[in-house]
Amino acid sequence: VQLVESGGGSAQAGGSLRLSCAASGDTGRTYCLSWFRQAPGKGREAVAETHSNGSISYADSVKGRVTSSKGNAKNTLSLQMNNLKPEDTATYLCAAGLSVLGSCLPDRYWGQGTQVTVSS
Repeated sequence: VQLVESGGGSAQAGGSLRLSCAASGDTGRTYCLSWFRQAPGKGREAVAETHSNGSISYADSVKGRVTSSKGNAKNTLSLQMNNLKPEDTATYLCAAGLSVLGSCLPDRYWGQGTQVTVSS
């Protein structure tokens, strides 16, 4: 499966961006899609992680500002980010774990990422 992220760019602090992720190449299967990010010199962080029961957990740093939503098309996901902060600057990556019998498998496929840069 291939994952393609889009929607990144530059924004001022307090602004908004909407990221999108689409999985292709293996559309017969269902995937649990999540968002991660990685800032320069830092480790990868789960921003909005989808769990087997369909719930989404958000990083404390983005709670109340970020919403992850399934798209209308199968295996698509969006990330609405509001009230952006400079510390949100990172490469945002979409990750897909195969959904099998209602459970999200831990092995993930990764997209190339889309850059988000927030200036103060």
